[in-house]
Amino acid sequence: MSALHLHCSTLFDGTGLHTRQRQTLIIEDGVIRHVGPTAEAPRPQPGDREAHGQFVMPGLVDVHTHLAFGNAQSEEDIDIWTSDEFRALRGLFFAQHVLAAGVTSMVCPGDSGQLSIAVRNTVNAGLFEGPRIAASSRVITNRQSLNDWFPTRVGAPEYFTAALVTSRDDAIAQIRKQAKDGVDLIKIAMDGTHRRPNGEIIAAFTADETREMVYEAHRLGCRVATHAYGREAVMCAAKAGVDLVFHAFYMDDACIEALLEAGSVLAPTMTFPQNTVDFCQPHDPAISTGYAAYCARTLELGAPVLKRAKAAGVPFACGSDSGFAVTPYGEWHARELELLVRHLDFTPAEALFAATHVGARLMPRGETLGTLEPGKQADLLVLDGSPLDDIRILQDRARLQAVYKAGEPVRLQRTAYNPKQVSDFNSLKWTDLYTRDRVSELGKWRL
Repeated sequence: MSALHLHCSTLFDGTGLHTRQRQTLIIEDGVIRHVGPTAEAPRPQPGDREAHGQFVMPGLVDVHTHLAFGNAQSEEDIDIWTSDEFRALRGLFFAQHVLAAGVTSMVCPGDSGQLSIAVRNTVNAGLFEGPRIAASSRVITNRQSLNDWFPTRVGAPEYFTAALVTSRDDAIAQIRKQAKDGVDLIKIAMDGTHRRPNGEIIAAFTADETREMVYEAHRLGCRVATHAYGREAVMCAAKAGVDLVFHAFYMDDACIEALLEAGSVLAPTMTFPQNTVDFCQPHDPAISTGYAAYCARTLELGAPVLKRAKAAGVPFACGSDSGFAVTPYGEWHARELELLVRHLDFTPAEALFAATHVGARLMPRGETLGTLEPGKQADLLVLDGSPLDDIRILQDRARLQAVYKAGEPVRLQRTAYNPKQVSDFNSLKWTDLYTRDRVSELGKWRL
């Protein structure tokens, strides 16, 4: 089979924070066979291909993308209005948008049934193009968890993206079911909106319950991720040895020590709250309910402790929480790198390392991903400009010249879609209360 000789003006290989100039990658059968100075590289053989790139780096790894959500405007949009079959087909469609944005690997933490398992298997079989996927299933949730959205009288039907467990036996049985179905990752919703009188967020599971769930998932060969905003939830997760902790905005220094001891990866996922703050319009319910203000306050309070975690050596990965209307697929995956630099004092090189080398740890066969070295999968980006000079270049489609997965160029053109036929199925008709005073205020009515 012919080889590809990719000549790089600048190479960031993901093994560290450095770059090398005038390097050549030789790729064959989807694997990197050689990396070295262009002047010393083996010459192309008859039938080999050559390409050139100004800045070459590993493909991005987004550790927080929800293929089931469909760019949802609400929780009802996620769980009620579409069938699992439609969600799976839609998820496959949007996976291609994710790949075209330069995300060659992604973790789907929390899902609908076997959606991401099916998409992962379809992509792995070569039936459709898409990124490499670490698949999960329904988020394991409890009464105080984020994902127990609906009234008690409704419960958590099988089609919901959360599996409500009310005992240890339920939790262990759900983990065993998901492992049997073939997940790579189990997600636990460790806390939600329930608080004590002093304002502290209450963990949904005790330390012992968390430890038992994590032990069983690990015993069955699955990694574990947790939604954890508060101190108690982060501490329980770290003490249990989870692999990936999302958010952690309200943790303390004791939590940082526990994360270091466990070797857990931290993905704060600032993109979702930052987009909510920056993009919401006055008529959006996120404004009128105060949710956008809460997001702003969370980022403000979380930044100092996240900076301390970074300084202490906690490994960070990048996650965008894509799948909501405020974080559509294929749009904001690289913004998390910008926010690491802006809010947490990462250098651009450190942000690239988090989004490649560290993120790869959470993927199936992650040892073959995340860096550009001989023997590794040839998943890489070619950029017209250096993100080390401006990390926002990764968000500029015009600067993304090529995406390669397993040594093959990815189609960067995205198929347009009508969200009203894909995602926006809510029956909401009004976002305001039109009293006489209100419509008079709007200038739309007068006596």
